[in-house]
Order: sequence, then structure tokens, then C-alpha cells
Amino acid sequence: MTQQVPSTEPQLVGVRNFRDVGGMPTADGRKVRPGVLYRSGHLASATAEDAAFLASLNLRTVFDFRNEADRSLEGPDVTLPGVQEVRLPLSDPADGAEFWRRVRRGGVDELRPLLGDGRAAQRMIASYRQTILTRTEEHSQVLRSLAEDGAPALMHCSAGKDRAGLSIAVTLLVLGVERDAIAEDYLKSGAAHRRYNLHRGGESSDPYTPEITELLSPLFDARPEYLGAAFETIEETWGGVDAYLARGLGVTPELRERLRERLLD
Repeated sequence: MTQQVPSTEPQLVGVRNFRDVGGMPTADGRKVRPGVLYRSGHLASATAEDAAFLASLNLRTVFDFRNEADRSLEGPDVTLPGVQEVRLPLSDPADGAEFWRRVRRGGVDELRPLLGDGRAAQRMIASYRQTILTRTEEHSQVLRSLAEDGAPALMHCSAGKDRAGLSIAVTLLVLGVERDAIAEDYLKSGAAHRRYNLHRGGESSDPYTPEITELLSPLFDARPEYLGAAFETIEETWGGVDAYLARGLGVTPELRERLRERLLD
């Protein structure tokens, strides 16, 4: 049974899906230290009050996992004084640019063959698997930064669910947090008030008909099978978490211990 962690989520106006992952339990009875590791959606729409709150966290690093296409669409992050912004794309802007254009502008006749009959969920599962397989260097860089005075840190992508969710999950695996607890935190991103606000345009006067909403939903859901696909990929490719961390990410026992010292109580 996983431990229920009290919510410390603030009421931010322009930043969605923000939360501190502090308090999450490890297998050996320790907990992630509050105030050292945060996750959220992008910071491009942060209000002055949001920025003041974020500045009060004494962050050292903000990891932005969006690609250039995302930043062009959503805008750059708000500047936080004294905080290092690390731009580390976990997706290729050329891979899926046309797909997301159609998601944002397509009518129901275009979206049905693109997303219907389970295709949207299948795309998400494939994306999670691909990120684990191909972004080992990026995940390794995040871990090295956290071990070298990069914390307190905030990890975000666009929605704070997929790319940031995987990077948070990898970090928690290194710290010894059990998979059930990682999944429990991941699923919080599916709450209505945390979901990404997709701005749809195009020719339709009603960009969100019930059918379109149903077709789009799997892209913005936090589903157990998505994160489960990432864990399955680790098992299938490396044979287990320890081998993934050691061979896939180059995590040495010394690095793992430094991370635990910095991020756990």
C-alpha cells in the first residue's frame, strides 16, 4: 500500500499542474525531502504573482523539456532571477509537428482517422516507450545536475504530464520510491484543474464538440497504461531498474548516494 501524501499545491493562475513531490516514501522508509523537487506545466503564462511564488522557492534549476516548436507556440518561460534554465528537449519538434497541427485545427472528419479506435492511446504508449529508449543521455544529465547542486529544481514540459512525468519518474526510481507511489503521483496530473489547456482554432465554430472532446481525451489523460509502458520498456530492454540506471543512464553507486543525500530525509 502506498502512502497518501498531503497536497501542498498552491493556487497558481497561469501555471498548471504544479506540485511538490516531497513526502513520497522510499522502499527503505525514507521520504523525498519537501522543497527540493517540483513538477509543473510550462511557465510561459505565469502571472506576476505566480512568478513571485516560484521565486520564493529558492529554485536553482528549471528543466524545460519542451522542444522549440512548443516554445514557439506557448512562449518562453517567465524569467526567475538567479535560476538556471536548462532547455533539454525530450521530443523532436519535427516528429509530430503535423500531428499536433491537426490536433489543434482539425475538424471531426480529420480527427476520427487520426485518433479514433484507440489510436490516440496507442500513440501515447509509443511515445512513452520511445522517450525511455532514446532519451537516456537527457535523463542522465538531469540526474547529474541534481547531484551537483542543481536542486531545488522544477521539471516541466507543456502539460507537466508526459515528458516531465517521465523525468520525475526516473528520478524517483533512483531515489528508491516504489512504482506504485510513482504511479499514484503521476495520475494526479489527470485531475481536471491540472490538465493542459489546448487552444483549438481552425474553421469550426465549435472546436470542442462532444465527439472531438472524446477523441482528444486520451492525449491529455494520465493513464496507468502510459506510465506502465515506460516501466515495461525498462524491463524489456535492460532487465530491470538497477540495470537501466547503471547501463542505460550511467548511474554509479556514488551518484545514486549523492542524489539520496541531497533529495531524501
